[in-house]
Formats: sequence, structure tokens, C-alpha cells
Amino acid sequence: MDLARLLDNTATLGIEGNPNKNITGIHFDSRKIKKGHLFIAVQGTQSDGHDYIGKAIENGATAIVCQTLPDAVQQNITYIQVKDSADALGHLASTWNGNPSQKLTLVGVTGTNGKTTTATLLYLLFKKQGHKTGLLSTVCNYINDRTISATHTTPDAIELNALLAQMLAEECKYVFMEISSHAVAQKRINGLQFKGGIFTNLTRDHLDYHETVEAYRDAKKGFFDLLPTDAFALTNRDDKNGLFMLQNTKASKQTYSLKTLAEFKGKILESHFDGTLMTVNDREILTQFVGKFNAYNLLAVYGAAVLLGGNPEEILIQLSTLQSVSGRFQTFPSPEGYTAIVDYAHTPDALTNVLNAIQEIQEESGKTLTVVGCGGNRDKGKRPIMAREAVRLSDLVILTSDNPRFEKPADIIQDMLNGLGDVERKKVICITDRREAIRTACLLAQKGDVVLIAGKGHEDYQEIEGVKHHFDDREIVRKITGQ
Repeated sequence: MDLARLLDNTATLGIEGNPNKNITGIHFDSRKIKKGHLFIAVQGTQSDGHDYIGKAIENGATAIVCQTLPDAVQQNITYIQVKDSADALGHLASTWNGNPSQKLTLVGVTGTNGKTTTATLLYLLFKKQGHKTGLLSTVCNYINDRTISATHTTPDAIELNALLAQMLAEECKYVFMEISSHAVAQKRINGLQFKGGIFTNLTRDHLDYHETVEAYRDAKKGFFDLLPTDAFALTNRDDKNGLFMLQNTKASKQTYSLKTLAEFKGKILESHFDGTLMTVNDREILTQFVGKFNAYNLLAVYGAAVLLGGNPEEILIQLSTLQSVSGRFQTFPSPEGYTAIVDYAHTPDALTNVLNAIQEIQEESGKTLTVVGCGGNRDKGKRPIMAREAVRLSDLVILTSDNPRFEKPADIIQDMLNGLGDVERKKVICITDRREAIRTACLLAQKGDVVLIAGKGHEDYQEIEGVKHHFDDREIVRKITGQ
């Protein structure tokens, strides 16, 4: 592609050298640069791409995008100076791939909890309607029925636009994607054209990266600030940050709620372990989802589908046939009469939501046994909170390992224990081996009890000392319950 054409949608401060070169590829990683490529020097969290301009030129780069020009410029290299390289990368990646988001109906979902369920249900709903549809999510990426493994909730700008281009080539009309706070802060979604944005909720998470709840919240809001006037911005009105997300958006402002007036209003009528009876805009629907948090997810899905032009009655019928996303409140009834539940809840609020949902449905005589841990090398502040919430809403808690990464599992468990008083600790057992922790909980469970295995959900690995070892909560539960 001609360099001048590649720069069409990128704001530049100046160009030094020949702007009419033929560019054969683009990248922000100097190790992936080849002859004829454009290198974008991005200031990252771990390193500064400007330090690798020389290496990129050695590997064959003929053009450089940078915020600061090198002290010594080479005559045969074209330098494009920009205000923000990360922002430029998004626009360049979009242009390089033919601006695929402009030709797709792209909807983003952001929030602390519910992103995967909401995006996945929209994908399944629109597939059920007969549309060719794509999904970009934490669990897996889909192009129609073809799966592509996911490494990040939101891929980098180059990978993201390449995936969107593949979706367009395979005739997808709709694409639903999770938008992480990291992606917004790092401007991975800049240059994309969204037709809609959905906000689920906001609670404590990723403070190892954002440092403060305010910075984390503002990163989420940044997505809505990017939406154009012809898009919709659909928010959870019952979340204290819901309306805050809409303050500066140019998009059409829409809300959903279980508690107050909203464009999309729901009410839970009955809850059971095999589903929920609720109303949506005064229409009754029996769903195969459990808990208030899932009622919110379904309202978001319904609202987005209607805003994208769907027939309200048909959408409700189709929603009633959809099933739970893998690893999200996934139930496993046992021959002994207890129910095991595997859920991805890895934040205090998500754990509280799941345990509250269990209490709403569970028989009075039944007990709740919770297996939970916290990830290593992540926000340590949530560890004691997770333990307190688990103990408050459970009859027995087994603290265990959950992706310890480069920390010792025993140290993480101790951080969780530090949030508990002497009386609370009497309800706690510590078993570092997660497999043994799950087995113990199931052995202790009796008829009518619920065993919640929280934190990993769909994940099929344990990350220890930089190595991912196969480990799947669901597999272990199936083996124990004979399924």
C-alpha cells in the first residue's frame, strides 16, 4: 500500500522523507518487522518503542511513525511524526485492513462483570436469527462457526483489525466484542467505527494496572466518549456509574434497569436453579439463566437487539431458548443430591452476585460450600475482600490456588485470610491443591447443598511460574459427579 494512502486517516505533525513509498506491512513490534514495513514506535507500559527504531530499520523498516524524531535520521527512511503513536496505530491498522469496522455492525460491551455473557448471547442470538456473525471475547473468538483462540479480552490494534477484516471477508454482518479497560487506556480500539456500546456494571478490578478505581472507571467511560452520533450507548441505570458513562457521549443514550424507569425495564418473578421467570417491558419470559446479574445481562442483550432493529416479540422468544455461557453459573447436579456450580466470578462483586443468586434459590436446609482463590501478580487489595464476601455468604469456605503465576499460593491464601477475624476463620479450610479443594467440598456436600467453585470458569489451565498447566474446574466436577 502506498504510504501516503496509508496515512489518509492519521493525523500527522510532519513528514520527513519520501511519503510515496510502497509499504509491505505494518507493526509496532520491531522483532516482527520485515523489508518494506512501517514501524510504529509506541510508548508502552513495559517499554518504549522509540528505543527500538534502530532495530526496526535493521530488520527492514523503510518508514517510521514516532512521537519524537531520533537524534540521527537516516536519509533513506521516511519519518512520520504524530502526537500519539498509540492512537495512530489504531487508525493505521484500520486503514491497512481496509477499514473493516466501517462495513460491519460493530457493538462493544464493557464493564467489570457480564461482558462475556452479554457479548456471547448477542452473538448466539443474531446467529439464531440467521445472520453471519462474529464474536471477540475472553473465552474465544468466532467467525460464524469457526473458532479462533483468544489471548486477550481485546486484541492489539493490528490483530483486532485483521480479525475484523477476516470477519468481513467471510460475510459477517454483525460483530460483538468485549472492550477491556486496558484496551481503552492503551487505545487499541481507536480507529474503529462502532454502531453501539453497552455498559454492564463497575466494581473493583485491575487496580494493579489502573491503580485507582477512578482511573479504571474513566477508562471504561473513554469507550463511550469515542462513540459517534449514529451509534447507541446502552447503560445499566441501576449501577451508580451507569449514567456517568453517558455524560460526554455523542451516541443515542439508552438505559436498562430492574429497579427504576428505563427504556428496557425488567422484573424478576421467580428464580430456580434451572432458570428465571421475569418480565421485560411488561412481557413475560422464562429464561434458562439464573440470578439477578443474569437478568441484567439479558436486559442488555434485549435492549441492544431492539436498538439494532430487531422485532421485540421475536427477540424475547429467541432469548428464552438461549443457554448459559460455558463457565458462567454452569450447574452440575450430582447423584448425591447436591448441586455443583462453576463460575468465573473473580472479583468481590461478581462473587457476591453469584452467592446471592444461590441464596435466593436454595432450600432453607441447604448449605453453601464455596471454593475460591485469587490470582497471583494482580490486585492484592481485593484478596481480603474476596475472603470476607465468601465467608459472609457461605456456610463453609475452602481457600485454594487460582493462577498463582509468580507468587506462592500459600502467600496469596494468607492475604485472603488476613481479611478475616477469628470467628470468620472457623468457617474456613485452606487447601492449596485446587483439585483436592474441589474434591473435598464435594465430599462434604450433602443433599440440598450447593458447591460453588469460583474464579476460573471457562479457563482450562493453571498458570504457575510462567507456565500454563492444563486444569479445568468443569472436567474435575464432571468426573466427581459422574457426568
